[in-house]
Amino acid sequence: MKAKYFYGYNIVAASFVIQGMSIGSLVTYGVFFKEFQSEFGWSRTMISGASALNYLITGLGGILVGRLNDKIGPKMVITTTGIFLGLAFLLMSFLQEPWQLYLIYGVLAGIGISTTDIITLSTVARWFIKRRGMISGIVKVGTGFGQLVMPLIAVALISAYGWRHSYLYMAAANLAIILVAAQVLRRDPQGMGLLPNGDSHENLAASERTAESGVTLSAALEMKQFWIICMAWFTVFFCLLTIIVHIVPHARDLGLSPATAAGVLSTIGGVSMLGRIVMGTANDRIGGKGSLILCYIVLLCGLIWLQVASNVWMLFLFAAIYGFVHGAFFTVLSPTVAEFFGTLSHGVLFGIILFSGTVGGSVGPLIAGRIFDTTGSYQIAFIVLTGMAAIGLALITLLKPLQKSDS
Repeated sequence: MKAKYFYGYNIVAASFVIQGMSIGSLVTYGVFFKEFQSEFGWSRTMISGASALNYLITGLGGILVGRLNDKIGPKMVITTTGIFLGLAFLLMSFLQEPWQLYLIYGVLAGIGISTTDIITLSTVARWFIKRRGMISGIVKVGTGFGQLVMPLIAVALISAYGWRHSYLYMAAANLAIILVAAQVLRRDPQGMGLLPNGDSHENLAASERTAESGVTLSAALEMKQFWIICMAWFTVFFCLLTIIVHIVPHARDLGLSPATAAGVLSTIGGVSMLGRIVMGTANDRIGGKGSLILCYIVLLCGLIWLQVASNVWMLFLFAAIYGFVHGAFFTVLSPTVAEFFGTLSHGVLFGIILFSGTVGGSVGPLIAGRIFDTTGSYQIAFIVLTGMAAIGLALITLLKPLQKSDS
């Protein structure tokens, strides 16, 4: 018999809040983009460079925090990086020089955000085996909710108080909310005398075997499947994070008001919630490879449409298509890692794959900014994104399930 209330749902709720607050705040960078240009006269390449460094530091930190989560659990790790994130937003309010932007947003905020996906999703993967994809999708809805509301809040704050005070309010909110939510997290159900999914002790042996089975780090590094996923994730982040950084400036270039341009970014966040739930649930049925193939096909359709989107309704349609797949990609990775490699070393393997992605996420926005500064348009950048998505799709078609002898 299952317990009346399973503590794992507290893990889901806390992870939802952490995702929404931290990533929702981070994606407002595109909203502040024009403010930096207006006040300091900085180029888009230079501003994009800080975002690129942020993604790179996030990926590097992710490998370390994934390993720490495997060893000591999530509470202390999230608490520490939550302080870094709040401090970064606090210091952004005093921004004056380019090196400060790179240090504060690139390094400190990168450290602060490095735990968000790896810690929350790796922890959820240990607490839930049945319906793991759907539960991961629910957690990632928190990200979508944050991406929906935070850009609109940022625009309102900037309009009322200016961009510097806006960062002060974001710092206070992140410190208060993330630090409280972090105290709820626990590494795994066994540490609390519980079983995954809230199963009864009659199923103890089977649950324990499933919960912590899988390949070691050294074994995974020798597997072709692991490196295929790493390379594919480079293309995913190259495309997704370039859009997140540059879609608001692009919308402003097309003549949209600041509030409407922020609405495009919020639409991405809003629709991403649907993508997270739909594809998280689909992942439980069709597996990681099938889910990723669908994601890439939708991404390709969206990027092709973006190349002809020249007015408001077309841009919002792109936001809806892209938002769905944005949420889907970030949801299916964690259960896919668990499906292929188990949960024994889930944190560090997830971290390495995300690092591969953040390398792409650091390069993509920088290249797009450089293309715009050189040509005055994002058109070539959008073509490059389409090509990267096609490469990613080709890589995933090569992915084959592990044989029993592999693990």
